[in-house]
Amino acid sequence: MHFQTVEAHPERPMARKIKKQNTDSGFVLFDVVYQDGARSSNRRVPSAELDAPDPEAAARAFIEAQDRKIAEMSGNPRGPIKTITRSPG
Repeated sequence: MHFQTVEAHPERPMARKIKKQNTDSGFVLFDVVYQDGARSSNRRVPSAELDAPDPEAAARAFIEAQDRKIAEMSGNPRGPIKTITRSPG
């Protein structure tokens, strides 16, 4: 049998391992469009909040509560939510 030895090629660096993102982070991401046309992408909602009979309504309620809290602190209220959809990916 004849085996060839493989030599390292300095002009060709080794491939790097790509770290996989943790998809089970305990949060679900949603994209929100407001009635004034503003868009807010990747809003995080805890997975535990979505254990309700209507997960979309639960996500909407959670995000609206976040918006109210932010509005109280900033003094700049957000308009009503027009649509809410789960973020792709």
